[in-house]
Amino acid sequence: MIYIKAFLLPIVIIIAAGNLFIKFIKNINFGQQIRDYGPQSHLKKAGIPTMGGLMIIFTFLLIALFLVDLNLNTAAVLVITFLMGLAGFLDDFLKIKFSRSLGLKAWQKLFLQFLAALIAAVVLINFTQTPALLLPFWGSIELNNMLRFVLSLFVVIGSANAVNLTDGLDGLAASVTVIVCLSFAAIFYLLALEQLMIMMLIMAGCCTAFLWFNSYPAEIFMGDVGSLAIGGFLGATAVLSGTEIYLLIIGIIYVIETLSVMIQVPYFKITGGKRVFKMTPIHHHFELGGTAENKIVVRFVIITIIMALFSFSSFL
Repeated sequence: MIYIKAFLLPIVIIIAAGNLFIKFIKNINFGQQIRDYGPQSHLKKAGIPTMGGLMIIFTFLLIALFLVDLNLNTAAVLVITFLMGLAGFLDDFLKIKFSRSLGLKAWQKLFLQFLAALIAAVVLINFTQTPALLLPFWGSIELNNMLRFVLSLFVVIGSANAVNLTDGLDGLAASVTVIVCLSFAAIFYLLALEQLMIMMLIMAGCCTAFLWFNSYPAEIFMGDVGSLAIGGFLGATAVLSGTEIYLLIIGIIYVIETLSVMIQVPYFKITGGKRVFKMTPIHHHFELGGTAENKIVVRFVIITIIMALFSFSSFL
C-alpha cells in the first residue's frame, strides 16, 4: 500500500495544484530566458513560466518526510536534493532578475554542487557500511575509500549537470527521469533497499505529474531548480546504494547529452569554429536536422526503456 501511495500522492498533489502554481509564476513574471545562440524555434518559448521544478522538489520532500523512514542515508539524500535545488533556484532567479540566459557564475554553481556531493561522499565513507560497487553481469567489486570518495563526488555532480543538460525539450528530462526512477525502484526492490525504493517512487510520481503540464507544448518549464535537484537525487541514491554503474546504463540519455557537449566544446575551440554536431546538447542536433521535438522525446524515452530492460536482465 505504501508503494502505491508513494507514486500516486505526488501525482494528485501536483496535478491539483499545478494550474494555481503556473498562474502564480505568471503573475510574478518568472518567464523562461532563451539563449541567444539556441535554436531559433525556441525563441517562441521565451516568457513561458519556469521554476516548475519547485513543484517537483517541494512535493518530493514533503511526501518523503511522511513516508520514508529517516536514517543517515535517506536524510543525506533529502539534504542533497534540497541543496542542489537551492543552487538551481539561485541560478534561475538570477536569470529572471537580470533578464539573461546565464545565472550563477560557473564556479559559484560548481561550489554549491560540490558541497552537496561532499555530503554523499562523507556519509558513504565515514558513517555507513560502504556497499560494494555493483557491476551488471559481473557481480560486485570493492574499491578503496579514496577511489570511492572521488567517484562519489564525480557521480553526484556529474548526474546533476547531466540532467540539467537533458532539460532542453518539452517533457524530455521529466519523461526520461520517470523511466529511470521506476527502473531504480524495481532494482532497489530486488536489492531489499525499501526506503530508497520508496523515494524513487515518489520522484517518479512527481515527474509523471509534472509531464501533465510540461509535455509538448509545455505550459511551464522545470528550470535548473528542478533538473539539478533531480540529478543530485539520482546521483546520491546511486552512490549510497553502490549502483553507480546502473545509473550510467539506465541514464544513458543523460550520458549521451553530456558527452555531446564535452566533445563539441573542445573541438570547436581547437579547430577554430568547426563543429561535430549542429548544436549541443545533442537533442538540438536532431532538432536542427528536422526531427520534430516530441518525436525526439519519444525516441529518447524508448532508448531509456531498452537500457532499463538490459539492466534488469543482469538480475535474471
